[in-house]
Amino acid sequence: MAKRPFPLSKVYGLLETGPVVLISVAGREGANIMAQSWHTMMEFEPPLVGCVISARNYSFGILRKTRECVINIPTQELSAAVVKCGNSSGAKTDKLKACGLTPAPAALVKAPLIAECYANLECRLYDSRMVNKYNFFVLEVVKAWIDPKVKNPRTLHHRGMGAFMVAGETVQLPSRAK
Repeated sequence: MAKRPFPLSKVYGLLETGPVVLISVAGREGANIMAQSWHTMMEFEPPLVGCVISARNYSFGILRKTRECVINIPTQELSAAVVKCGNSSGAKTDKLKACGLTPAPAALVKAPLIAECYANLECRLYDSRMVNKYNFFVLEVVKAWIDPKVKNPRTLHHRGMGAFMVAGETVQLPSRAK
């Protein structure tokens, strides 16, 4: 076996499962967005998404207070905005404006949809029991939107330290799931 040890600090890049998303929130402070890639599907019906948001992040307090957000899913075309969003703080900057992103009204939550993203998931906090200990929010998707013109979204996947993969070819394999 020709394998070598791998740094534990880089394991995240091996396990990363989902696309980078832009989470939007809105409170008395106004709207904010953050780049995020620490999320996972937890249940299908109702759709539950678990995500980790650092308590140091400006959006953490707004989400905790308002108990709602939008998970916006960008494609590769928005990579510059995604990186800019992830490298700045909403405490000092109107990140929607700075990143050139357009807020659009959501149907069931106060947080805005990001118009340029190919999909938007309106969410409400479903379970907050792990927030204090792990900064882990369990969100219920209450409304979902998708751009029907986007047939094969090339989403971004964070590998760590500025490295990203872009989703590629879709393959269909035999499955009993429908």
